[in-house]
Amino acid sequence: MPDKNTSDPDESGRVLRFRHRRSDELQPPDLSKFEQNPEPDDYRHRMLMNAAGLVAVGLLIAIGLWLATSIAELRKNQDCVLAGRRNCAPIEVNRGP
Repeated sequence: MPDKNTSDPDESGRVLRFRHRRSDELQPPDLSKFEQNPEPDDYRHRMLMNAAGLVAVGLLIAIGLWLATSIAELRKNQDCVLAGRRNCAPIEVNRGP
């Protein structure tokens, strides 16, 4: 097994040269073209899109909560059945007036 500490003259390491940055390369790029939109702002359309986004996020949250509670209830019932118990599922009885 060759010793890792000894190195062959043919296998010398590669030297990477790092160039020194000039001062003009350190300046941030010109962002003035992004400062203002030449068209007037459509406030109504922006608010409608914000409302649609809010409704979509609310719907996703509601579906996620419903899915989480359904999976938790299913797991609870499955654990009850696999433990050998009987009458694991609750039976709701409608009582008359």
